[in-house]
Amino acid sequence: MKTNDYVKYLTETVVKYADQPKEERVKLKVERKLEKSPFLFRWFGILPYAFLLLIKRRKH
Repeated sequence: MKTNDYVKYLTETVVKYADQPKEERVKLKVERKLEKSPFLFRWFGILPYAFLLLIKRRKH
């Protein structure tokens, strides 16, 4: 990607973001946050997450 194309893309993205109402931006931010996977799963894979679930299940 050439520098000119990158600047054009960046400008379009900023303008698109600035044109959105604040409520819509906040709503999209909350939705993205809810869609994220848990911290342990994102950083260390499924094994620590499974181990944590196993420990929680044994406590109850």
